[in-house]
Amino acid sequence: MKKILIVLCMVTCLFSLTACGSEETQDQEVATALMTEDEAKDMASQLIGEIADVVDQGLASQFESDPTLSSVFESWTETIEDVGTYKEITGYKEINIDDEQVQVVAIIACENGEATVDIILDETLQISSVTTSEVKSFGELMKGAALNTVLGMGTVFVVLILIIFIISAFSFIPKIEAALAKKGTKEEETTKAVEKAVAQIVENEELSDDTELVAVIAAAIAASEGATSTDGFVVRSIKRRSTNKWQRA
Repeated sequence: MKKILIVLCMVTCLFSLTACGSEETQDQEVATALMTEDEAKDMASQLIGEIADVVDQGLASQFESDPTLSSVFESWTETIEDVGTYKEITGYKEINIDDEQVQVVAIIACENGEATVDIILDETLQISSVTTSEVKSFGELMKGAALNTVLGMGTVFVVLILIIFIISAFSFIPKIEAALAKKGTKEEETTKAVEKAVAQIVENEELSDDTELVAVIAAAIAASEGATSTDGFVVRSIKRRSTNKWQRA
């Protein structure tokens, strides 16, 4: 019995220590939080108002040397051009606070729509980033999605049509090759005909030269025989000899 009582006492002590530890942890978390939610809302409201004033007065160019602030004003300006003039903060979409950073996502009303301003501060409560984005309605999102779908499908169909034309063009390749081959045959035949004509002309010229040579030889023979004409002489052929007796004399 004593043993059971001792065990129960030990368990009770452990639970009490655990409870104390959890309370101390919660107290530490509360103590180390960078700010409360109300303070975060006030900070966001003040910061958004200052950003709007700087942009409206045309003073954003003075912060170009600071990359962080320059991106803040650039994001704000691009979004305000789409949704119109800033009016007021209508609510807060998200607030996250811990010992490392503070994040506040505020919803602002503008002349032509709504936008969100995502503010992030680091552990020293310095601006880490401020991003302004347009809040699009469901219809606008669907319109954008439909437009992207149409563009994608249109691109696919255009590519398919080009592929079809390319494939269909393959059928003309044999015809083009046949036409080129036929043209080449005609040119070859023309070349052969020209060469044949030239050969005939050369042959005729050679025959005419032989006729003249025959007449000269016949006249020489007639003179050596003492005849007055070459009517009785018939030259059957003329052959060139490899040696010349006149050269030996």
